[in-house]
Amino acid sequence: MADVFIDEKFVGTVDDPQVFVKNVRELRRRKELSQSLNISYNDDFNEVYVELTKGRARRPLIIVENGESKLTKELIEKLKSKELNWDNLIENGIIEYLDASEEENSFIALDEPELSKEHTHLEIAPVTILGIVTSMLPYSNYGGGSRLIRGSKIQKQSLGLYAANFLMRMDTDANILHYPQVPIVQTFMHKIFDYKEKPAGQNFTIAVMSFQGYNMQDSVILNKASIDRGLARSTYFRPYSAEELRYSGGLTDEVGVPDKETKGYRSEKDYRLLEKDGIIYTEAKVNQEDALIGKTSPPRFLGSLEEFSVAANVRRESSLVVRHGEEGFVDTTIITENGEGNRLVQVRVRTPRNPEIGDKFSSRHGQKGVIGMLVPPADMPFTASGMTPDIIFSPHGIPGRMTVSHLLELLAGKVGALSGKTINGTTFDAVPEEKLREQLLELGFREDGTETMYNGITGEKFEARIYTGNMYYLKLKHMVANHIHSRASGRIQLLTRQPIEGRARGGGLRLGEMEKDCLVAHGASLLLKERFDSDKTVVYVCDNCGMFAMYDHFKNQPSCTKCGANVEIHPVEMSYAAKLLFDEIKSLNITPKIKLKDKY
Repeated sequence: MADVFIDEKFVGTVDDPQVFVKNVRELRRRKELSQSLNISYNDDFNEVYVELTKGRARRPLIIVENGESKLTKELIEKLKSKELNWDNLIENGIIEYLDASEEENSFIALDEPELSKEHTHLEIAPVTILGIVTSMLPYSNYGGGSRLIRGSKIQKQSLGLYAANFLMRMDTDANILHYPQVPIVQTFMHKIFDYKEKPAGQNFTIAVMSFQGYNMQDSVILNKASIDRGLARSTYFRPYSAEELRYSGGLTDEVGVPDKETKGYRSEKDYRLLEKDGIIYTEAKVNQEDALIGKTSPPRFLGSLEEFSVAANVRRESSLVVRHGEEGFVDTTIITENGEGNRLVQVRVRTPRNPEIGDKFSSRHGQKGVIGMLVPPADMPFTASGMTPDIIFSPHGIPGRMTVSHLLELLAGKVGALSGKTINGTTFDAVPEEKLREQLLELGFREDGTETMYNGITGEKFEARIYTGNMYYLKLKHMVANHIHSRASGRIQLLTRQPIEGRARGGGLRLGEMEKDCLVAHGASLLLKERFDSDKTVVYVCDNCGMFAMYDHFKNQPSCTKCGANVEIHPVEMSYAAKLLFDEIKSLNITPKIKLKDKY
């Protein structure tokens, strides 16, 4: 006798749980029970679980009876001729959906040849173990699991055409690749996903070799001529919006060119691009701190005493300016109203982004790297036929990561580029390496994909043959222009008097010992001053009681609040954060004492 639970609620018992589960499954297959029902038996606890809850992950499998797949060759032919469809297969009890609990009672075969009498289900195809994005990685059965995860994540970060109506939208952090291409090496998912409508990468000519040490670790080297011809160029869009808010007392924000009397008025140079209505004109070239939308706000505090004063009637400057470290062109201006009926002005700034040192690139196999050098075409290595690569990839990235799929795509891409065909690289069903080698030989190249190359600088022939081919490379959204961050001195926190945090706010950088050593070697004195002296403060300490003293500016002498003025009081340098700690300890009614002694 076994307990039965429906959606984790106890409903009763059954005498023979195995027979009960079998009967329920047969009823479900005959459509007498809901198709969303899953049933399983746990023999350890002697319990039957029936699941009907929403949000379960379920997957389709072919039903197997007496070691025979229910999906016969006749049915496959009917599917091809479109006499049958997917829904018919489910209705006729050929395919069913299993969830995690029912899978525990199933014995699933990967391929038809391995079917036995014990098997209950058959996988539709081994590739179904992968998700949508992961199944877009070519030859992925030759790569490790961790690389597949990284490859699928990297594809989501690549630049392409994310939406056809991008010019009509005000998306934050939008990037558009100028000349996206369809990959030479594709999988079946590219067709299902309709990848040619929204491609996100380009076919690069690649050479696997070292070049003067500039592609050490995870760096790559790019050909400057390729960039000049439009390789990996993209545009970055950033929207800015200003709203005319309403405040109590009938006061409102106003969009317009601020008056010189306005509190916090910027220089005339900052407002030079604004038109009469206070909004910048389209296609204006803007730099950091240039005003995009001129705006003034009413005074912040209206007290009873200030109502008649001049200061109370002075409006505040609250214009929208281009972010620190950014520049570009005004792409679009929109004037509309928001849900509350307030006037809303939106400006989108367009910045062209050409590849530069520090920009991140990756193949689809998790082989990511940043540009270490842009090499003039005259200095690039070239093959006997005069081909120069777009990108030079370090061979040291292969042995440790074991991305054989990376090497295979390079070979397949070469065959596809030379023959003018797309190559099928679907997982478990790709064009085999032997066939690629044969085709390459027929096309007049070495079957192993290597070529004789010459040093572009000296003209000498390289002793080693270089592995070259074509590969689909992705430009990722992590560009150096979005991450570069430096400062000498600037804003500090009110409480600790240390530099504020964050790149967007113009904050400082945290430096460790090693960074400090680099700055000492460079002689970057101002930055070192910021690093060590940013919150330097001088406090007076009483020699007698060890507590903080004060400086009496009337008498022009220091005095201790406890011991008076007739004691030794010394000025002591310390960080403001330390002084703050002493003050906080005092607030707990604990008296900290500083014991002084001579430096020398």
